[in-house]
Amino acid sequence: QVRLVESGGGLVQTGGSLRLSCFASGLPPSFYAMGWFRQVPGNEREFVASISITGGATYYSDSAKGRFTISRDNTKNEVYLQMMSLEPEDTALYLCAVYQGSGAYQDVNSYIYWGQGTQVTVSS
Repeated sequence: QVRLVESGGGLVQTGGSLRLSCFASGLPPSFYAMGWFRQVPGNEREFVASISITGGATYYSDSAKGRFTISRDNTKNEVYLQMMSLEPEDTALYLCAVYQGSGAYQDVNSYIYWGQGTQVTVSS
């Protein structure tokens, strides 16, 4: 059974940093590209970043570019999202997901497995 568990969220002040982790079990993550999305209640899930199988290629949303860094450690079955210079607009539930192998990285429908998410709240 595939399971994704996110951690590392919390409450930070504007300008602060957080590092999110996503641990994957039930599949060999080294065979899958992975992504991070975020969601605010009432809104659709928004692409944040994705990373290729080897970690050699990364993609970011415009809002994440320059502030967030996605990485992975396939020996630990983990994917990370380092977030810096956080703003109140970054407040959301952050979810990691497994890319199904086709489709645009930014498209939520291109991902087949999802975690429950970790809440990030940025105070002004």
